[in-house]
Amino acid sequence: MTETETKGSGGGAMPDDPTREVTSALTGFLNEFSQFQDDISRKLQKQEERISMLNTKTMSHLRPALSAAANEAAPHTKALGAYLRTGDDDGLRGLELEGKALNTAVNAEGGYLVDPQTAEMIQGVLRGASSLRAIANVVNVEATSFDVLVDTTDVGAGWATETATATETDTPQIERISIPLHELSALPKASQRLLDDTAFDIEGWLAGRIADKFARAEAMAFVVGDGVDKPTGFLSHTTVADASWSWGNLGYVITGTDGDFDMVNPADAVVDLVYSLGARYRANAAFVMNSKTAGAVRKMKDADGRFLWSDGLAAGEPARLMGYPVLIAEDMPDIASNAMAIAFGDFGAGYTIAERPDLRVLRDPFSAKPHVLFYATKRVGGDVSDFAAIKLLKFGIA
Repeated sequence: MTETETKGSGGGAMPDDPTREVTSALTGFLNEFSQFQDDISRKLQKQEERISMLNTKTMSHLRPALSAAANEAAPHTKALGAYLRTGDDDGLRGLELEGKALNTAVNAEGGYLVDPQTAEMIQGVLRGASSLRAIANVVNVEATSFDVLVDTTDVGAGWATETATATETDTPQIERISIPLHELSALPKASQRLLDDTAFDIEGWLAGRIADKFARAEAMAFVVGDGVDKPTGFLSHTTVADASWSWGNLGYVITGTDGDFDMVNPADAVVDLVYSLGARYRANAAFVMNSKTAGAVRKMKDADGRFLWSDGLAAGEPARLMGYPVLIAEDMPDIASNAMAIAFGDFGAGYTIAERPDLRVLRDPFSAKPHVLFYATKRVGGDVSDFAAIKLLKFGIA
């Protein structure tokens, strides 16, 4: 045997296995890579936490005003609910919303301010009611009255040449119309047992009852109110034949038949009414009448047999008469002898409603035991602001 063979068959040391060396090196590399991955993951997680924290701080400063207002209003809503249920007004005293103190003294102003959410519910109902509010000019004021300045004449104008002497033009006449605000109130009541029920939505119930009372009272006042402790309705002003119209009066055209439309050509009176209104007002004009009158008018046809009346093509759209929208106001008079049963005009220019945006409520647990009364008040006024913008149809012969 050779020397090499003898060493191989004996118990001498064998040379290192290359496979074991590779496996050991690979294992070490994988361990180091795993540690590297863990280190990177920890650093990324910390970085994400820092970014999240910075985003939270940034968004708190950039939060939309509406969201901020809602969060600020929440304490007031909770405090008002406690006051309505139990009479506990501690939560309302000293409370501020949007920088304005809400702890209005009960004796001085007649109650506490209703929270914005409840007030908006009521305003939404009033805007959606079949009232002149839907087409009139509505303004919010902080004072006890609202003044409207109206130029009743056109500013004079004339043609001139380059060298001719300019002539003096007429001076416009400015009319000041003052619309005082009056107190509108509602007095819903509920039993104390009902108020003690935590499942009872006191704010929603109160908003619904107040809105119903306010809507009916306003709708009547804007049409026929006499101006004594209430708005002045447009039908309360003096009416004259349109041929002799002057500022301060409302002009009317006649049907030619006492208490009815003309039997032969009933639609002629409606056409006359539309074109009695100035062209600058017709673009935004609307008809106002009650349901009974609408029932009579919607049967009218033109000379070609087409109905003058057309219903709204989409939900929520008003019906139209001769292409103009129709507001159904149940406080308009029925068709009768010499009645002004139909009005037509640009009420956005012709009638102004002024109101204070705040709504107050006072809890009274004593006057109607075992019930609790809620005395709700707001201030609102209304009057004609442009006498040329509204025309009336008189069911008479003169």
